[in-house]
Amino acid sequence: MIASTAPKTTAAPSFRLGDERLVKLTANAALKVSTLLTKQGRPNGVLRVAVVGGGCSGLQYKMDLQDAPASRDILVESAGVRVVVDPKSALYVTGSELDYVSTLDGGFKVKNPNAATSCSCGESFTA
Repeated sequence: MIASTAPKTTAAPSFRLGDERLVKLTANAALKVSTLLTKQGRPNGVLRVAVVGGGCSGLQYKMDLQDAPASRDILVESAGVRVVVDPKSALYVTGSELDYVSTLDGGFKVKNPNAATSCSCGESFTA
């Protein structure tokens, strides 16, 4: 039998679009993420923001640079940077702002209105 000659259909994206009510980047954070994406050769990449178990308060943030959104992700564009969040993490980060501070004790800082408590290092929290 000869292979089908039916036209190929392009699948709809498997991610959803969100807005800055989910997560927002400051200008400093956007500049740092853009610089890191460019250094990694991923100028069109995304910043993944996730919440995982661990840290001294029970939950901690995990950030990673990736090529594109994954299935079921929520994609937000903030300050010119594409940010993706998985649906489970979205429950914990909604309304958060990501900043970057370039001091000795700086780095990426998350201002999360859902955090009931956080540890002194600011890298873990409870909801």
